[in-house]
Amino acid sequence: MDHEEVGRYWDENAEVWTELARAGYDVYRDGLNTPAFLDLLPEVSGLSGLDLGCGEGHNTRLLARRGARMTGIDISGTFVRHAMEGEAGEPLGIRYERASAVELPFEKGSFDFATAFMSLMDIPEVEKVLAEVFRVVRPGGFLQFSIEHPCFTASHSKTLRDGRGRAYAREVGGYFREENGEVQEWIFSAAPPEVRAGLRPFRVPRFTRTLSRWLNSLIEAGFVLERLAEPYPGDESVRQHPGLQGARVFAYFLHVRARKPG
Repeated sequence: MDHEEVGRYWDENAEVWTELARAGYDVYRDGLNTPAFLDLLPEVSGLSGLDLGCGEGHNTRLLARRGARMTGIDISGTFVRHAMEGEAGEPLGIRYERASAVELPFEKGSFDFATAFMSLMDIPEVEKVLAEVFRVVRPGGFLQFSIEHPCFTASHSKTLRDGRGRAYAREVGGYFREENGEVQEWIFSAAPPEVRAGLRPFRVPRFTRTLSRWLNSLIEAGFVLERLAEPYPGDESVRQHPGLQGARVFAYFLHVRARKPG
């Protein structure tokens, strides 16, 4: 499976994904992942940024509100359409393009930084993506991305729960067996049954890589590792979104920042 085939899956997911995410049902993003990502992010006001796999533009807009001059790309034309509609409704100076991160349509050194919110893990040719990002980011610029934590999303992964439904451990096996396009079906669990009724579940090709492969791929692309983070929800986040309780037992996400030498 290559990035173009993966893109067709995401284009089929885009309408329902946008509808549910904009209705507030992506609680893992809104309650934990994106706030932690922004806490880790350096100052970007006045900088030019590229958001890889921007989807319907939610996180791209957050970066633009921090003063960055943003360009968002996604391989799904449907996502890009929704993102452009969002820009038309609230102009923030964001430019959106349908493009693949494997073949970035930009000149060398076009951006001060790049971000990828939960998108790199969905691209089979991740080493090509990192090489492309290294090319289009200026010397001294950085890449910051979030992915599912590779240590806890192996081919066999199961959350163990007590009699009250609270997570107390994560069972993991097959860590070194990298999945290469196995399709999973799911939908935002926070959406109530009456909202999910009649909606087609997302079909998401899955690609797993070991932690060492992720970090070594960055190093081999030429980046210098700068910061790692594993978001941990506070008491208030868990009160608002009980499903985040498991993220206090094992890390749901891994955040990485790496810099291109200046």
